[in-house]
Amino acid sequence: MLQLFAHPFSSYCQKALIAFYENDVAFEWRMLGQDDPENLAEWSAAWPIKRMPMLRDGDKNVVESTVIIEYLQLAHPGPVRLLPKNPADALETRMMDRFFDNYIMIPMQKVVFNAIRPEADRDPYGVDQARSLLDDAYGWLDGVIAGRTWAAGEDYSLADCAASPSLFYADWVHPIADRFENVRAYRNRLLERPSFARAVDEARPYRSFFPLGAPDRD
Repeated sequence: MLQLFAHPFSSYCQKALIAFYENDVAFEWRMLGQDDPENLAEWSAAWPIKRMPMLRDGDKNVVESTVIIEYLQLAHPGPVRLLPKNPADALETRMMDRFFDNYIMIPMQKVVFNAIRPEADRDPYGVDQARSLLDDAYGWLDGVIAGRTWAAGEDYSLADCAASPSLFYADWVHPIADRFENVRAYRNRLLERPSFARAVDEARPYRSFFPLGAPDRD
């Protein structure tokens, strides 16, 4: 049985979970939380960087959500292929995956993590930069997604696994303006996807943890 060391409210964990749910891949939850010290100890010993999620397959540990998704396709494939066979299509998919991680997820997390710092250590200038980057990213994505159903084309892929939690939480942190109507419509399509809808529902009990206050929607 595959073991996934993760927490359901984590954006990067949700990214990996989508891949499991898309292909109905069975796994054992190894919940990473203060109520599960054994899981925390085992995870931190295996991965001292201590970033979620981590997949264990026998004696092999796989880290980083993108790599976990690609590993599942190689070692535990299912009917939904999340990385295209065609090299050019695969390159576009990987580029969009990096776009969501680097230009949506990271600035979103910058704002969130700033909110949990002691007030004396907060970085308002950095937060303003992060919000500006999010607006730039929304604007670029709005043009790209206008001609596509999914992030990299007409097939659901790794890029959409990345987009789902990125845009979900980013809209909580820095709302997607009405002028980015294509991005807003795409976010709605992601929320309607059963795999991500399941991940969102599993995370609902933890919404009180969100340091900026979770909105009463989604």
